[in-house]
Amino acid sequence: MRFVDIIIRKRDGATLTDEEIAYAIQAYLRDEAADYQMAALLMAIFFQGMTPAETAALTREMISSGEVYDLSSLNIPFPVDKHSTGGVGDKVSLPLAPLAAACGVAVPMVSGRGLGHTGGTLDKLESIPGFNVRLTREQYFRQLEKIGVVMAGQSDTFVPADKRLYALRDVTGTVESIPLICASIMSKKIASGARALVMDVKTGSGAFMKTLDDSRALAQGLIGVGKEMQRPVHAFITDMNQPLGRKIGNSLEVLESLECLRGEGPSDLREITLRLTAEMLILGGVEQTEEAAFARCVRAIENGSALTKFRELVEAQGGDPRIVDDPSRLEVAPDVAVLEAETAGYLAATDCRAIGNAAVVLGAGRNKMTDSIDHGVGLEMLVKIGDRIEPKQPLVRIIHRGGKGLDECLARLRKAFVIQSEPVAAPPLIYERLT
Repeated sequence: MRFVDIIIRKRDGATLTDEEIAYAIQAYLRDEAADYQMAALLMAIFFQGMTPAETAALTREMISSGEVYDLSSLNIPFPVDKHSTGGVGDKVSLPLAPLAAACGVAVPMVSGRGLGHTGGTLDKLESIPGFNVRLTREQYFRQLEKIGVVMAGQSDTFVPADKRLYALRDVTGTVESIPLICASIMSKKIASGARALVMDVKTGSGAFMKTLDDSRALAQGLIGVGKEMQRPVHAFITDMNQPLGRKIGNSLEVLESLECLRGEGPSDLREITLRLTAEMLILGGVEQTEEAAFARCVRAIENGSALTKFRELVEAQGGDPRIVDDPSRLEVAPDVAVLEAETAGYLAATDCRAIGNAAVVLGAGRNKMTDSIDHGVGLEMLVKIGDRIEPKQPLVRIIHRGGKGLDECLARLRKAFVIQSEPVAAPPLIYERLT
């Protein structure tokens, strides 16, 4: 078998066999195929696409490139995970994981770091003093058995094929390929031990997929790969035309997550968290209907068991559990500025990506993976799309450190709000549920 023949077949629109896909990945990982050959194959896939069977074969090959967590021998409930395609203020994993565990499913959650305008779950967790996201296999398994939830980063031995392929996709214009995105997501989730997955596919100005059609295609692609691999996937398409919740930035998002677990905080964050967690309970066999699953989640927040589970999670991973009852222990930058509205009207739209990037220039995120971040800075959104706006009304609180990045942050934010004279309807929070 020759690598060039595989490139030509995919270039011409053929369906690759499992053997061809296995050969291509293994040859690349053994350095028997050059970067330029894999780049050519990735571009052929980008233009010609892949069938669900091809995408599943690629996913399987990526999984087998590294360590796989087989949880079948553990004494745990059915393991279900949640994955979001990312957005601004998307802190859902923080309340969701302990809530789901408190309701009776195991949650083996392997998460990532923030890059560009989107935040990362690991960075948010690390704003909790002492919280350790680098767990050994033994620590990961032991914690799942003990408290039913783990939130960790990828180990270096985890799906190495994905790291190599993503680095190449990033510099060859092949990131936005649905089969390649599906294989990347599903390989990591299956390798982490999840038997089922709830996908939160964001759509809108702050999302990776900007249009409803693209978001739907990605959701359907993930569901298709899940069926091929006997891993049920349920997907929600949710709005990212404005930040989720009100707070953006690492410590700030932990604070808002704690509010959510107390039954307080923004209604949009609460609704998304409850809906996605309820879906995890259905996939995990804990409840049969959306109504019963939703009600169980509400009870776990009302009786405090979800907040208790979050405390257990923090303590198990070396964090300071006192932040649960005393959130002032979370480090928040001391300086505050406010962006005010210049005109009256209604908030018609926000450039959600620009808002995320405004938080990055304060130090809340990264432009490249080697950048360090400031856990204490960020933004607090004071208005939502559809709100009536008056002149001089505060739109955003900017939590900064000594003015670092403040001028650029303000300049970006000023361009991010569209205020018009006619009333505007708020966008839907959830557009579709797909199974």
